[in-house]
Amino acid sequence: MTLPIIWFILWGVLWAVYFMLDGFDLGLGTLMPFLSKDDTDRRVIYRAMGPFWDGNEVWLITAGGVTFAAFPTTYAVMFSGLYSALMLILFALILRGVSMAFRGEVDDPRWRRVWDMGLFLGSFLPALLFGVAFANLFKGIPIDADGIFQGTLFTLLNPYGLAGGILFVLLFLVHGSLWLAVKTHGELHHRAGRLAATLWPVLLGMAVIFLAATRHWTTLFDNYAARPVLLIIPVVAVAALIAMRAFIKRAQWWKAWFASSVTIVGITLFGVVGLFPPVVNTGGTPASGRNAYLEDHAGRGLDLCAPGHCLPGLGPFPL
Repeated sequence: MTLPIIWFILWGVLWAVYFMLDGFDLGLGTLMPFLSKDDTDRRVIYRAMGPFWDGNEVWLITAGGVTFAAFPTTYAVMFSGLYSALMLILFALILRGVSMAFRGEVDDPRWRRVWDMGLFLGSFLPALLFGVAFANLFKGIPIDADGIFQGTLFTLLNPYGLAGGILFVLLFLVHGSLWLAVKTHGELHHRAGRLAATLWPVLLGMAVIFLAATRHWTTLFDNYAARPVLLIIPVVAVAALIAMRAFIKRAQWWKAWFASSVTIVGITLFGVVGLFPPVVNTGGTPASGRNAYLEDHAGRGLDLCAPGHCLPGLGPFPL
């Protein structure tokens, strides 16, 4: 296995783990205005998120660091083409952290409402925009041969990009409601379980739509047609999605949450494996794309940083 393949797999796995671990936080923050009936419920939701959200951000930083270390040219092109979306994600994540830290500083309902709205926006926008960004990576970003993005933020908000955003939001909403069902009891627990059961068929329908759109607008299926053994990835994702519904019906919330985790990881890896070898797909000529092998042949990044040297301290970070 060559170094570009190792780095590409690591890059995809880090993003998949981040979406799995931070997905329930993003889902809970988005659901809070709709699940909570009073301030007691909101405090419970904050506590369900509180011990984990900052540790989960380590995976996001690591995924960005791997992109920079292994694929620096790709990093430059990606952060140029997706600049507006990524900056909105960054500011939204900052707003989420500030909202969680400041909400309890003043004992005033109006003060808490302001930061509750901050948590909602800081959770919903990243969930939506991560989906938009990755869908556009799969579809192709309009970048010329010099690596210059030929478009605006609204270029990324195309039908396929929005379908990816909606899929990510639904994945995280179900993931978050299942996490809340695991961590709570009483009426809030029952509301979270009922919401997960209600959202599941919507998620299933959106997954089918996104799969059909992927077949129409991208070349992700080419790798699977060439190497049928890779079909194990989408098969596992679909099996986990179906198993999630069975566990929800039986009120086996931990098992349902783990099935949701496998679904998120499987969907992410389905896209990443289908994308290879481009790290940034331009949807145009290969010369304008950013390819893992081209980075390796150019002698940038890959031969300067082996995974064992660049990521020695990943293990101790919280999951």
